[in-house]
Formats: sequence, structure tokens, C-alpha cells
Amino acid sequence: MISLNQLKYAVALSDEKSMNAAAAKLFISQPSLSASIRELEEEAGIKIFRRTNRGISVTPEGVEFIGYARQVMEQYSLIESRYISHEAVRDRFAVSTQHYSFAVEAFVKLVQFYGMDEYDLAVKETKTYEVITDVRDFTSEMGILYVNDFNRRVLEKIFAENSLSFHPLFDCRIYVYLWKGNPLAKKKEIGFEELSGYPCLSFSQGQNNSFYFAEEVLSTYEYKRIIKANDRATMLNLMRGLLGYTLCSGIISEELNGNDYCAVPLKSDEKMTIGYIKRKGIPLSQIASKYLEILSGYEKNVLL
Repeated sequence: MISLNQLKYAVALSDEKSMNAAAAKLFISQPSLSASIRELEEEAGIKIFRRTNRGISVTPEGVEFIGYARQVMEQYSLIESRYISHEAVRDRFAVSTQHYSFAVEAFVKLVQFYGMDEYDLAVKETKTYEVITDVRDFTSEMGILYVNDFNRRVLEKIFAENSLSFHPLFDCRIYVYLWKGNPLAKKKEIGFEELSGYPCLSFSQGQNNSFYFAEEVLSTYEYKRIIKANDRATMLNLMRGLLGYTLCSGIISEELNGNDYCAVPLKSDEKMTIGYIKRKGIPLSQIASKYLEILSGYEKNVLL
């Protein structure tokens, strides 16, 4: 049977990437640590660590195991602090999201709602693939992203392979997000032919640059001009400086982005579903549930 000590040793070894360094950190001998890890791998029936001349690395199947081990150790630490040591426990919550200002605004409202004296919270705007791996590896409790008819089958397959489940929040039509000084900003609807003279702005997906991971819908369209950016601030600057545009859900946050930008409906029948991913079989924490409650409130801003 796998013990808490074995999980503790495995987590320490994955952090230190050295048998000697991990043994020193744990105040045990290197042979004892090595024997414990070997017994753990036999119990688990998988190879968790790969040993090379350069040190220790976690195997692909070991990544998931270490993720679960970390969660077990964190939960044990909370139980120990709350019920044995009777220490004050800081609330913890982390969310990874595609570049949605409303998701960040909801996070701000979450912190303001709790008004906690002590907390350990994190919000990360990042690439689509990293949203998925953050939740898979327990770096974040949940991830916010969208699916549509084009990427749904591919993303749902990836979710299933990583023991994740997708939960819809609301459906949206497609909007053109642009600077109010853009000549198209005053239109009631914008067609693709009208956008051809302006650069399309897209969030870079790095090494995982697949159409299925694009944060903008209609990613396979042959855009005449396209510019990739890494963050939302750069995107806004390009909208103003180059009259660029991007495609979005239409749910915008003037509080965070200012009131110099607007969203105009795109002439298209395309829809997108914004939702969240979480680990299968693991209930959400109380603070995560409150974040979802706040996030769901943005549905009233959706115009279909």
C-alpha cells in the first residue's frame, strides 16, 4: 500500500531532480530514499522517474502521478493544520484562462467578495495548451476556455486523455473587438469583406500553434494581414496604433481595458461556448464555486 511518506518523497524528488538533494531536504539517507522510490514504483505499477547521468526527471506517466501526489500532500497539510495543529489556514485557489478580461474581472470581484486577511490566490492568462496542462498538473483548479463546432471534437479528446471534463457556462455569437477610433467601430454589424483592409490580431500559441488551439474563432480563414501578440496589453496597443482587430465573445471589461474599445457583431452564424475545465472526479473548492457563480453572472452581457 502506498504511504504518505512515499508520496512526500516522490514530490520532493520531482522538485529537487537529484537523489542526494532530495534526501538532504528530507533528512534521510540517499539509499533509504532510493529504496522507498523503488518500492513506490512497484506499488504504483509505473515508472515515475527516469534516472540519467544528468540527474532525475519525471516520466510522462509520472507527471500525472506526481500531480495527484501533490494534491494528496496539500490536502493532508490542510487537515493537519486545521484539525491537529489548529493553525489558521489560508484559502487557496488558482485559475488559468485564455485571454478573457471578464475572467480576470471576475477574479477581482472574487477577492473583493471574500475580503480575506490571508489568502493564496492566482490567476493566469495564458495559451490554450497551458490552460489545459495547468489544470491537468494541478497548477490550477480550473481553466477557462471556449469550444465551438470546429475545435470541439479535438479538444474534448484532449480533455478525456488528460482526465479533464468541460462544463459550459454560456454561448456567444462572434464579435469584432476594435478601437473606437477605427472607421468600422460605428457600424451595427461588420462583414469579413470590410475587415480585409485591417490587420487581424491573434494571440500567439507558441510551440502548440494549432488551429484547434487558436483563441480566436474562424482561425482557418485566409486573413490577408495577421499579427500575433503575446498579451492583452499589446493587443490593445495594436488596435489603437495599427487599427487592428480581433474576434471575441463580445463580453468586454471597460473597468480593466478602458472605454476606448468596443465590440461590434460579426456577420456570421458561428457561435462559441465559453466554459471551464476541471479534473474529473474532484469536487470544486468553496472558493472555486464562488468564482463560477460570479463568472456565470456575465451571461447577462451575452447577446445572441
